[in-house]
Amino acid sequence: MINWLKELSFETQVAIVVGVLLVVLTAFFVRIAYKKIPRKFNQDKYQVKWRELQKLCKQKENWPSALQQADKLFDDALKQRRFKGKKMGERIVSAQKKLSNNDAVWFAHNLAKKTVEQPEKPIKEEDIKKALVGFRQALRDLGALPSEQ
Repeated sequence: MINWLKELSFETQVAIVVGVLLVVLTAFFVRIAYKKIPRKFNQDKYQVKWRELQKLCKQKENWPSALQQADKLFDDALKQRRFKGKKMGERIVSAQKKLSNNDAVWFAHNLAKKTVEQPEKPIKEEDIKKALVGFRQALRDLGALPSEQ
């Protein structure tokens, strides 16, 4: 099968090998560059979802659901921006340089997790507000929501 290659001149063989290497290296670098390019957000979609979860906040019994939806929306944004990590916490760590208030994001994420783990425990109004403000700012930082809403 490689007999035809032996019949070619040395220069032609070298040209073929160099050409194959160039194709492989180009594909490799294109793949790396593609992963680095952040995906653009459909801000309208994120705004609609954000407004829906804000409506849930009118009734106290819906606060845990609103918080969990905000957490999921933020995680979707992290995934869309291709931050690395198998779990959301790992993705938040990967995104820390992009986020203007890491403490608020961690507070919000941890509160959302507590609502799943301890659904009977009530949430304070100041905590839900603080968490939703943290998620909203994080979504703005990532570009999922416009800077001013």
